[in-house]
Amino acid sequence: MKTVFRTEWGPRLAVLGTIGVLALAVAASCGGEAEPDPLVVYCGRGESLVGPVVAAFTEETGIPVDIRYGGTADLAAQILEEGDQSPADVYYGQDAGALGQLALEGRLAPLPAEILDRVPTRFRDPGGRWVGTTGRARVFVYNTELLAPEDAPEDIWGFTEDRWRGRIGWAPTNGSFQAFVTALRVLEGEDRAREWLTGVLANEPVAYSGNTAIYRAVADGEVELALSNHYYLHRFLAQEGPGFTARSVFPTGGGAGALINISGGGVVDTATNSAAAEQFLAYLLTEAVQERFARETYEYPLVEGIPTDASVTPMSEIAPLDLDLGDLEDLRGTLDLLREVGAL
Repeated sequence: MKTVFRTEWGPRLAVLGTIGVLALAVAASCGGEAEPDPLVVYCGRGESLVGPVVAAFTEETGIPVDIRYGGTADLAAQILEEGDQSPADVYYGQDAGALGQLALEGRLAPLPAEILDRVPTRFRDPGGRWVGTTGRARVFVYNTELLAPEDAPEDIWGFTEDRWRGRIGWAPTNGSFQAFVTALRVLEGEDRAREWLTGVLANEPVAYSGNTAIYRAVADGEVELALSNHYYLHRFLAQEGPGFTARSVFPTGGGAGALINISGGGVVDTATNSAAAEQFLAYLLTEAVQERFARETYEYPLVEGIPTDASVTPMSEIAPLDLDLGDLEDLRGTLDLLREVGAL
């Protein structure tokens, strides 16, 4: 899907007066005030989440944005396939794994320290080629009419128990899920990750396209338990109120299920608009935008000093996972494993 946001001339002309209007018209006809080339953003995040932020960026900077939405892994693969012919200036994805894969393949340019230093070290590439913009925690989602919070497993291995056969959901095509599997491979090894995947598959999970669909399916009773990210719950509660029949719990047993991942971005190495690309990433890390994400999408702001929404469990209260997000770079290996076991 492709959406182009452009700043309209109307609001600008209204304050210029007749002389200003004529000057702009003459300059435009002579090429002196040509509109800048659009910033091309490959975006693995949902349009409903980031579309308003992108529109605000254009309004505030005058930089038009050609934003192309798709799956996080799919768009990363597209950049790799396009090679030096890629039109992308910015890759903006929903997990560190896809960003790491692009960095590993040499497809992201180094970022200036002014951008990187906006977030803690744990939420940016050790090589300085991508930066996190918001955080999200993995959770177990359950149906409140069918389960109590204490019925949920302590860790991801509980999903392989026979008692959950036909009762669980997951989203194996989703970028956040794939990053979680990569974390499992890093923490426990390839064989253990394969064991977990085959154990869950033996329980006949229902596959969904993404996290929004998962929460809806749990609330509707299609499945009783699922893996997802924390912030979708708060969006549903804001829209539907406390009668929404899904809730979530954080894993208490540690391991890959306790992953705190990021959304983030980088400048593609072949970008023709790299200055605007860096400006876009810096914009995502401004206090106003960080506060907006915390307030409207219920994610964790990564710029220190920006408060998390009051309805969201603070990151400081979640058991930390000792994992460098830069280690999630082997997305190809995860996709291969998911295909091997039949999850994709």
